[in-house]
Amino acid sequence: MNLFISAYNLIFYQPLFNALVWLYNIIPGHDVGLAIVILTIVIRLILFPLYYQSIKSQRSLQEIQPKVDALRKQLKDDQEKLAKELMILYKNEKINPLSSCLPLLIQLPFLIALYQVFIHGLKSQSMELLYPFISNPGTINTFSLGYFDLSKPMWILALLAGAAQFWQSKMLLTRKPPLIKGKEIEGSGDEKMTAIMNKQMIYFFPIMTIIIGINLPAGLTLYWFLTTLLMALQQLWMFSKHKNTEIETLE
Repeated sequence: MNLFISAYNLIFYQPLFNALVWLYNIIPGHDVGLAIVILTIVIRLILFPLYYQSIKSQRSLQEIQPKVDALRKQLKDDQEKLAKELMILYKNEKINPLSSCLPLLIQLPFLIALYQVFIHGLKSQSMELLYPFISNPGTINTFSLGYFDLSKPMWILALLAGAAQFWQSKMLLTRKPPLIKGKEIEGSGDEKMTAIMNKQMIYFFPIMTIIIGINLPAGLTLYWFLTTLLMALQQLWMFSKHKNTEIETLE
């Protein structure tokens, strides 16, 4: 267990802590809020390729959902054959259903590490973890723009994080069941149920984000809001690019 904690601190906590302090040192006015904004953008750029693949996988899964639901209805009494047919379908469509979860799993250690930074890392006794080439500021002023204390919870940032989460989730909402001559195709009943569940989830996650964010240090909530907003903007760009590609193909 101690080995795992040491490895985690070495790979995630210490680099993020040093990056934040370094940015704090070089930013005019030593504004920790601006340091968080820049650090968030850097992390999003690092995770960009993984998230790009994740969104592509989610869109592809949505596009083949009618085929998946049709198979589930057809083979509902033979789970073993259903699993094989689904694997064949994913292989033929060149889709990895697990790839859409990878960025969320990778982002979690960053979120936990930043939480530790804002809970423990901004104290003067934590400066011993600084790399030799990072100047020790002594203490870090947790106020941003001279007014916002990012070491304390801030409800407005929690609301903004929840709103960004809602926007991001809504863009990924499963489309309505396909119709043929005004009737749902075979298997679309299960898809309709999936769409209903997805609609419920787009409200559940933002509400949870707000509830959790209200109790977190505002610095971490600021990171949560910014990273979700950047993810949503990336989705918007990707969907717009995908739509333009479809139009060019039709032409």
